[in-house]
Amino acid sequence: MELDADRKRFRGEIQALSLKERVRRGFTWSPVQVIKTGFMVGERPFVVLERAGGRRRDSSLKSGSPVRYYTTVAGVERPEVSGVVHWIKDTQMQVVLSGRQVPSWSDIVGQAVDLEFDENSYKEMRVALERAKHSKGRHKALTYILTGEQYPALRPTERLLTPLSEVGKLNTSQRDALKLIAAAEDLAIIHGPPGTGKTTTLVSAIQRICEKEHQVLVCAPSNTAVDLLAERLHQVGLRVVRTGHISRVNEDLLDLTLDQQVNEHPEHKQIKKIKIEAAEIRKQASTYKRSFTRNDRKERSHAYKQAGELDGWARTLEQRILGEVLDAAQVVCCTLTGAGASFMRDRTFTTLVVDEAAQALEPAMWIPLQRSRRLIMAGDPFQLPPTVKSNEAQRAGLNITMMERLLPVYEQASTLLSIQYRMHAAIMGFSNEYFYGGKLVAHESNKARGLAIEGETAVRFLDTAGAGFEEKKNPETNSRFNSDEYLLLVTYLYSYRHQFTLAEEGVKGDEPSEKTVALPPWPSIALISPYREQVEQMRNEIKEDPLLSQLDIVVHTIDGFQGQERDWVILSLVRSNANGEIGFLKDYRRMNVAMTRARKQLVVIGDSATIGGDPFYGAFLDYVEANGHYASAFEYMQST
Repeated sequence: MELDADRKRFRGEIQALSLKERVRRGFTWSPVQVIKTGFMVGERPFVVLERAGGRRRDSSLKSGSPVRYYTTVAGVERPEVSGVVHWIKDTQMQVVLSGRQVPSWSDIVGQAVDLEFDENSYKEMRVALERAKHSKGRHKALTYILTGEQYPALRPTERLLTPLSEVGKLNTSQRDALKLIAAAEDLAIIHGPPGTGKTTTLVSAIQRICEKEHQVLVCAPSNTAVDLLAERLHQVGLRVVRTGHISRVNEDLLDLTLDQQVNEHPEHKQIKKIKIEAAEIRKQASTYKRSFTRNDRKERSHAYKQAGELDGWARTLEQRILGEVLDAAQVVCCTLTGAGASFMRDRTFTTLVVDEAAQALEPAMWIPLQRSRRLIMAGDPFQLPPTVKSNEAQRAGLNITMMERLLPVYEQASTLLSIQYRMHAAIMGFSNEYFYGGKLVAHESNKARGLAIEGETAVRFLDTAGAGFEEKKNPETNSRFNSDEYLLLVTYLYSYRHQFTLAEEGVKGDEPSEKTVALPPWPSIALISPYREQVEQMRNEIKEDPLLSQLDIVVHTIDGFQGQERDWVILSLVRSNANGEIGFLKDYRRMNVAMTRARKQLVVIGDSATIGGDPFYGAFLDYVEANGHYASAFEYMQST
């Protein structure tokens, strides 16, 4: 259902458009011209393309997007090649291409790049489910456990608790998690609410596992989550290999990638020589004309055969080196779908660790599970859910993750990380009561953490009810925005301009004063919203603002800001209408993410008349009145 909906959406919303409309909406870059070519790590060819005329437009293409790079000139042999976008900067884009060479037509005028539909992840999920259905032996037993038909086994842990220097830095609930992981023969579930040190716990657990097992498979549903774990594991001294397409890996981690480590292998130079030789022979063979003799024809046939044999030799050497690099790793890191790569299919692991498991489609979980004997999964089913495009598939249960399904069933095989280190106790309080049954405790180091302003509260609600701040919708994107909420947000921030300073010389446009030297610096700030259109409008406005453009401000959707934090977070809810319709705001898990990103102060801007009838937001408004500061937008409008 999900594949059909995704494919239908792609064909209906993108492929059916005219070239002109695809270009206008950012699904296609055309015309483009090549300004640079070369080879990346792993001998992957790339092209850097620029929009003709240097025209800057919004683009639906982004880093990691699968694309089709092609020439519009008729009569060209093999006129297109697939690739993946590596980066986009204003009017330029780098595309890493499939195949061995940059196309011969890359210097011809008349080229374009189209967003492509990628079915690979769906194929991998389907194959994994079929294998799970017909699994045998140990994998069959694990399948019974993960489908709720057999209880997971635990063994005594005392004799397994070998000390690690890192363990001494862990709190009681984190140590309990390590004990559970040591005891788990089949399954352990680590429930990690926001700010409770889930990544730190996993890194310590993986260190311990590596003392007993040759190799661990570490996965997550997103490249960002995989990169974070790979980096942290490398920092504690483990030998890490990060697999996956080079375009989807953080550039700071290139040294950890499989491509780079294969490239640095002592024998890799031999492969390059063989490939160059094969390319030269193929080039010479292609110089024969159509009117050549029978002898020439035999020579050309022999040359192509020789080039093919050399390519085969190079591939054999490359596979052997690739195997050696993987064998030498203590930890192999990849996305869930990346675990289905051809070079992974014959590899087995005792332990699979999955982070952000509560954000993973269950069929994707079964891809790495086919290569492992036990599962350690960590996440929080009260934060962002998996993305499901098909309403029919969602109703049928595709949005219910394996972690969400098993957490309440296997209580003895699960544990809660209960001490949070990120935020002021008042910021934590509402989520703690609503989602976690009041089981979380703020660590002493941040229990009363707040802004460096006397009398400030850690949680605020700015109420726009009655102010006429009506929401609007962009007809092109169907996303909503509320310009008046942004103006209120700016007014609110400007009301603090005399409490903080940027530098000794003062804020641009202000006269320097001796007082500013003694003021604390502006805290880091995040402006977030559930609506992409609101985010885009806020970004554009901030660029032109004389004060805000100088501050440490990030602007993101809630999804885009997951996993991050700032001192000061301001959340714009956008919705304001006479019918009390809140739409997207009904996703309380997403709001839990938004409300737990702030370290020192959380400010929520919204219309209580619109959201107050909903039980979740009604409870939040009551919480703010009891534990924070509730203010009307009129207070700030009158002050300006």
